[in-house]
Amino acid sequence: MGLLDNLKARIGPAKGKVSDLAQQHGDKIDRGLDKVARTVDERTKGKYSDRIQTGTGKAKDAMERLARKDDGGTDGGGGTPGGPPPSGPPPAS
Repeated sequence: MGLLDNLKARIGPAKGKVSDLAQQHGDKIDRGLDKVARTVDERTKGKYSDRIQTGTGKAKDAMERLARKDDGGTDGGGGTPGGPPPSGPPPAS
């Protein structure tokens, strides 16, 4: 067994726990992301608003994908789990 296989075997249980937590506390995580984004936007006086919105959207999408993995749902992007990401622009949020 190679180093990468050992690492994957050790990360597997943690990945399941993170997925469970994302399902249970998804609404709290979303509210927290929004609150942090507003705070950072206010402190930077709107200078990075578009970048903050983009980052917040990506974080929420990643959290949703984590929460759906336990449900047996798709990854939302049309790709196969573990495969390459789909090409093209990300979905608008």
